[in-house]
This record gives sequence, C-alpha cells and structure tokens, in this order.
Amino acid sequence: MSRGSGRFKDLRFCYFLAFLIFIGCKQQSSQDGPNQNQETAEQDSQNNSSQVEGSGTILFFGDSITAGYGLDDTDDAFPGLIQQKIDSLGMNYEVVNSGVSGETTAGGKSRIDWVMNQKVDIFILELGANDGLRGVPVSETKSNLQEIINTIKDKSPDTQIILAGMQLPPNLGKEYTTDFKNVFPELAQKNDIDLIPFILKDVGGIAALNQNDGIHPTEEGHQIIADTVWETLRPLLDSE
Repeated sequence: MSRGSGRFKDLRFCYFLAFLIFIGCKQQSSQDGPNQNQETAEQDSQNNSSQVEGSGTILFFGDSITAGYGLDDTDDAFPGLIQQKIDSLGMNYEVVNSGVSGETTAGGKSRIDWVMNQKVDIFILELGANDGLRGVPVSETKSNLQEIINTIKDKSPDTQIILAGMQLPPNLGKEYTTDFKNVFPELAQKNDIDLIPFILKDVGGIAALNQNDGIHPTEEGHQIIADTVWETLRPLLDSE
C-alpha cells in the first residue's frame, strides 16, 4: 500500500512539473511575441526583396496601417494593392511590406539600419501615428524620423524617399495635434523628399471605412489609401 501511494505521489509530482513547464513556455511565448513578429517582418522583408532578381524594389516601412492589421489577408493592405497596380501596368517593381504593428518612430529608428542592408529604389516611410496616440513629445518624433531619413540617405544615396503624413484626432489637444501635423511637411521640405500630406485622407474618422476599433482601415479603406499613395508614387515610377 505504501509503495502504491508512493508511486501515486510520484505521478502527481510529474504531472505537476509538466504543468509548470507548460505554463512557463506559454508565458515565455507571450513575452517574446512582439520581438518575434518584428523578426518575422524583417525576415519577410529580406526574402521578398530577393524574389525577383533585376527588378526595382519599393519598400513600405511603417506600423499597423502598412502591415494590414486586422485584415484576413495582408495582401489586401495598401502595399499589396500597390503591387497589383504595378503588375497591371507591367512595371518591373517588387513591393516589400516592412510594416510592424505597434511600431513607433523609436522602433523604426532601431531597425532601419538592418532593413537598409538591401537595395531599395523607393522607400515609403509611414510612421508616427503610435507616437501621437501615446503622447510622445513632437520634438522626439521629429528627431526619430529625421534619423531614419539620415540612415536611408547615408546607406543608399540613390534611394528616393516618400514621407507619409499623419494627423491626430482633435481630442488630443489643438497645440499638440497642430505641431504633430506640421512635422511631416517640415521634414519633407528640409530633406527635399516627396510627401503624402495625409495617408488616411478620405478614410480617417469614417466609421464605414474602419474596423470596429475605429483606427485600422477595412479592405475598402485600404483601397482608398492605395489610391492616395499611388498619386505620389506613380510619377516617380514613370520617371524611373
């Protein structure tokens, strides 16, 4: 009887130990999630850019809007729709989606050096919204964006840069939202780069074109964004 009881206790201990290991693995997986997502995006960026040898590369570097957060298929995000437009015209360009959900300008600054280890012909910079929603000082956002632009120019002087402008809802305060909005045209003028004044034009604040969170565009919203981006991007492709 004592042996059977001992075996039973041993089994219970084994089950308990296995349970602890299982919980520990789940917690570690949860903690590692954001980094793994970023690493996956960076690996996909590198892999996608090498798929078509000899083609030009258009790299979209942004946050959840670029990444296509909440869509069933990320190809329905505006970078994928831009690829469709390019393909329909027979242009020899490959779109690389380097969007990371939740990305800030500080996060973008930390990974831009790695991303620019590949050849990029046109670079679309879409960052800043998460800074604004978190109340990051405008001066810090502007400085981070400038450093990203500097890195692109230093590593690849021939890369053409398009800066995507962003605006914030008025409830964050008039002074803050005005200063934030002005960051993008000021940087575009200072660095002599192309500007999309407001990437969410005709989408931001329109309930029918955004998901339930009121922030991330639906498929229809992304189609409008793609048209907005195309207005600025198409002339650069024609000049190439």
